[in-house]
Amino acid sequence: MHKKQLTQSDEEPFFRRFFLWLLVWAHVMRGVITLFILFPASKPPAKDALIKSWSKHLLALFGIHLKINNPSIVPNTPYLLASNHISWMDIHVINSFKPIRFVAKSEVERWPIFGWMAKQLGTVFIERGNSRHAIQVVGNMVSALGTESICIFPEGTSTDGNSVRPFKANLFESAVISQVPVYSLAIEYFDRKSGLRTDVTAFIGEMGLLESMSTILKHRNLRVELTFFPPSAASPGFSNDRKWLALHSHEQISSYLAL
Repeated sequence: MHKKQLTQSDEEPFFRRFFLWLLVWAHVMRGVITLFILFPASKPPAKDALIKSWSKHLLALFGIHLKINNPSIVPNTPYLLASNHISWMDIHVINSFKPIRFVAKSEVERWPIFGWMAKQLGTVFIERGNSRHAIQVVGNMVSALGTESICIFPEGTSTDGNSVRPFKANLFESAVISQVPVYSLAIEYFDRKSGLRTDVTAFIGEMGLLESMSTILKHRNLRVELTFFPPSAASPGFSNDRKWLALHSHEQISSYLAL
């Protein structure tokens, strides 16, 4: 049974954090070089292997252990994945298990280095609150879903991970048009010592990327759990309607996190 209390790990010593920062930036530059040199000539399976390896190493640097619940239900054919959203780290956590394309807020594209890297990996950027742009993004998603899977964060923002905000339904239209299954994913971060949920990774409010990275490096005793749920079509009362799909996915995740 999951506990709701939030906690923080003991802080890493300053000199160790300084050394870890050097390793993180060396790893980031390794990613940049990989995208410049190896990516253009690589086939999709090789690209996925590179993404997975890089992401797993990033988690190790930040002291995050990965646990997957129900991994076998995730198919190898295209699907839409709807997930709750806590941190910028979520993307790398998911890619550590099974690389996938993402839809991210347009602000991410402007992040130094990381924004460029996201763009090279095929991330689709969406302007929040712009319904016209959302329609365009859905069209791009439909094209992509013909050959590859896409992950969305339908809350439209990140939270502390203790609850799930209502899901926006617009991006679920891509699954309706493409006729691909919709899977749901619950992400949770825990303190490994106490076993309780932690808000150390939460990327909320006015927090900047470097500030968030620094906070996680201070508390390198974390576990992240990915829990996958069966596709919506397997549920009683299934309706291939974007609002129903959004509500059903939200219910799967929120009910699980409330246990």
